[in-house]
Amino acid sequence: MKYQIIPVTPFAQNCSLLWCEQTKRGAVVDPGGNMASILRAVEANGVTLEKILVTHGHVDHAGAVAELAERLSLPIEGPHREDQFWIDGMQQQSKMFGLPAARPFTPDRWLEQGDTVGFGEVEMDVLHCPGHTPGHVVFFSKADRLAIVGDVLFQGSIGRTDFPKGDFDTLISSIRGQLWPLGDDVTFLPGHGPSSTFGAERRSNPFCGD
Repeated sequence: MKYQIIPVTPFAQNCSLLWCEQTKRGAVVDPGGNMASILRAVEANGVTLEKILVTHGHVDHAGAVAELAERLSLPIEGPHREDQFWIDGMQQQSKMFGLPAARPFTPDRWLEQGDTVGFGEVEMDVLHCPGHTPGHVVFFSKADRLAIVGDVLFQGSIGRTDFPKGDFDTLISSIRGQLWPLGDDVTFLPGHGPSSTFGAERRSNPFCGD
């Protein structure tokens, strides 16, 4: 699998374009905005999009989902159903954060712990990792040792837990119980900022390290 990070919105959210090297078929993870930039990256890499994947319902991650799905007739997979209230409030979120108006949407498939998602010949495991939001999911490729973690974990930090239905203890439990067992060698792409590895964060992250 190959990927390209596309920073979107004034929050510089890491939208990820993922694709199968054999088939050039792929998915967009967390298209929060700047749809033109996303489409340019898709064209530049010669990718045929199969679906949209969503880690959680915050507007900087999901603000362009409805528009992109409608424009390209793409199915939407994720997040977990517990984030429906965030998605339903997409317009209010846009106003709150001063972002372009975003529309709510209904995923074609809500995701659960233990599900898999796929595109081309790539298969990724779904992990339900609440704490930042109650319905946050993470996508993990065993073959590529790569995880797309949204706002669960950052280099040197963790996701905020002061939003409605956020919880610090639940987030730490998600990180230690769901992410660390995947292996120290796993590289993760966070929702904001640079990538890191689980091993590096276990050694040095002041919030969730060993």
